[in-house]
Amino acid sequence: MASVPLAIWPSQAREVRQAQAEVSAVVPARLSALEWSIVAMAERDSLASLREPGRFAAALGSLFGLSFPNRLASPRLEGLRRVAVHAWHSHWNVPNSELEAFLDAGFTLDQYELIQASIHKSRATARRRGAAK
Repeated sequence: MASVPLAIWPSQAREVRQAQAEVSAVVPARLSALEWSIVAMAERDSLASLREPGRFAAALGSLFGLSFPNRLASPRLEGLRRVAVHAWHSHWNVPNSELEAFLDAGFTLDQYELIQASIHKSRATARRRGAAK
């Protein structure tokens, strides 16, 4: 009987995250240019873009030509987009399930904090520009 090997047992997930945290203490958190572009793109996405359209909505959409936001092809990048959309709209109130999916996609908590700090800085800059006008 053949089986697919698991990359990691669910009971070991916490230990792997702790090991990632130890490594990230040495290496500063970074995102690639593509990942930063997804964080920037998420500013324009609404929270509704995170929901899957139901059968009725999909039928009406195809009948009337309505379009629904597409998910990203890469599960890793989709996890990043989902966290970034929540961060843009809800600040630090990202649902635990989304944060877990983000971490399971291979990102770290340091990268999450980097995203949050970047979004906070962008908001502060926009407020200063608005106040200067």
